[in-house]
Amino acid sequence: MKYKLTLVLAIVFSVINAQTAQKYHEWASTPPLGWNSWDCFGTTVTEQQIKEQADAMAKYLLPSGYNYLTVDIQWYEPESKGHYYDSKAILTMDEYGRLTPGLKKFPSAADGKGFKHLADYVHSKGLKFGIHIMRGIPRQAVEKNTPVLGTNVKAQDIAIKNSTCGWNPDMYGVDANSPEGQAYYNSIVQMYADWGVDFIKCDDISRPYDDVQKTEIEALRKAIDKTGRHILLSLSPGATPVKMGEHVMNHANMWRITDDFWDRWGLLKGMFERMDVWTPFRGPGHFPDADMLPIGTVEFNRPTNFTKNEHYTLMSLWAIGRSPLIFGGDMTKLDDFTKEVLTNPEMLKVNQHSINNRQVSREKNLIVWTADVPNSKDKYVALFNAQSKGENVDFNNADYVSPIIAGKGSSQKIEVSVKDGKKLVLFVKDGGNTNDWDHIVWVDPVLHGPKGDLKLTDLKWLSATSGWGDANVNRTCDNNPIIINNETREGIGAHAESVIVYELPEGYDSFTATGYVTQDIGSVNFGVLVDKGTLNLPDKANVKVNFEDIGIKGKVKVRDLWNHKDMGTFKGSFERELPQHGAGLYRITPLR
Repeated sequence: MKYKLTLVLAIVFSVINAQTAQKYHEWASTPPLGWNSWDCFGTTVTEQQIKEQADAMAKYLLPSGYNYLTVDIQWYEPESKGHYYDSKAILTMDEYGRLTPGLKKFPSAADGKGFKHLADYVHSKGLKFGIHIMRGIPRQAVEKNTPVLGTNVKAQDIAIKNSTCGWNPDMYGVDANSPEGQAYYNSIVQMYADWGVDFIKCDDISRPYDDVQKTEIEALRKAIDKTGRHILLSLSPGATPVKMGEHVMNHANMWRITDDFWDRWGLLKGMFERMDVWTPFRGPGHFPDADMLPIGTVEFNRPTNFTKNEHYTLMSLWAIGRSPLIFGGDMTKLDDFTKEVLTNPEMLKVNQHSINNRQVSREKNLIVWTADVPNSKDKYVALFNAQSKGENVDFNNADYVSPIIAGKGSSQKIEVSVKDGKKLVLFVKDGGNTNDWDHIVWVDPVLHGPKGDLKLTDLKWLSATSGWGDANVNRTCDNNPIIINNETREGIGAHAESVIVYELPEGYDSFTATGYVTQDIGSVNFGVLVDKGTLNLPDKANVKVNFEDIGIKGKVKVRDLWNHKDMGTFKGSFERELPQHGAGLYRITPLR
């Protein structure tokens, strides 16, 4: 009898949990559209700037559905600067150890009002208001041992001091398995709900997704549901482990599948694989998040580094991969092109109202994705040319390949004949332990010959790729000076996988350099290929989708969604010539 009662109770609780999950998934049945302050303002955004962004958002983006406006990190630190964190910063908080807005940046938060005034302003524009939080309880609260609201315990009783964030010093983890730990989360989320918060982005919680983080995710879910307010939950940073897909989709509305995404081609190219592996967990109310869109004017008034072709690749992939579209640029400086790619109504239909989204094929970085149009036999198709110059070179023909070079400070001297060469290709491959932290530099790269010596750093390359960060002259891939043995050196910084191509000037016979690994866990092969005139570096490529591969037979009509143009009738397949780093987005309609 006891077993039957337990079974009945388990079934009841299972149904209740399923109904709860369905409830909060309904709050984001399509990918959220919005804006976040991080790409523009880092940790420095102010109340006045948020109001200005809200005004611009209501005017330019709300008509297309962008409605979530989020204040990112460090709103509780009055003196925060740039995109970094001060371990000695004094944070503002209440008597219960709950962080509150710094009055220097958010003056309307005085007298315990928190973000209520600012949220009201954002709501008055027809928008929804979001905030960024860090997982856990402030270290400052633990040091002061503040009481936990609604309990008889204090901060030190619920803090897990060995659970900290590696890049932000503000917080300790919380023992969310305890009733008092859950009470702490209930108290902060209820405060946010009272302010009028509609969106919580919680950081330092989805990587590595350990047991502490997992229980804190569950505590956040319970706390949000307890308020009764429709608050979307976004988890950060990535990459969230794919093996935790079922858990994360059942507790959050969106979760990061990448670390911070910036306007670099290598990061964009890497997103194809990330979007593909998360396909099983994409659905109404729960969306893998490829991160913000760093386009327009970003990072304290600089223009994005993405080219127009890369804009179309970015937006086409985020659309057909159904990532949330969270703009990162300054909305008060929204140029016509950026506005056009953000608000294209046919692109937005793909993002908001497509199903069964999936990668169809990938060959030599020519990539095809498709999705179904609901209640229709139509399909959406995205074609991508993710190639870069030199990328398809057969490195089996390399003139030089180093042994595996591993560990910070390890190096390899390189000398290669370039006589009669037309192009010089420098490449770096992963050494076999994954290409994480494969930061390298080509130190003192020089051509030698009858004309004397020519520094490669004085030449312009034809093309350059870096698996992370940027290929840089006289800087590392993360844009720091090249320092070897405490001495600043000249060279080229990059990150595996990397390919850099130069036109070889006449009059030089050899090339020398020293390859260095600059991170402890880096492991790479350096390589050099000297082309004698056979290397083909096309600027464009044909990308093709076979209709049978997407379940269509017979003739079809094709519409170009970016250009709002009907392309005509096709049978069997559809093919377009696309520039490198470019994309096309189409609707395929079968004809009777």
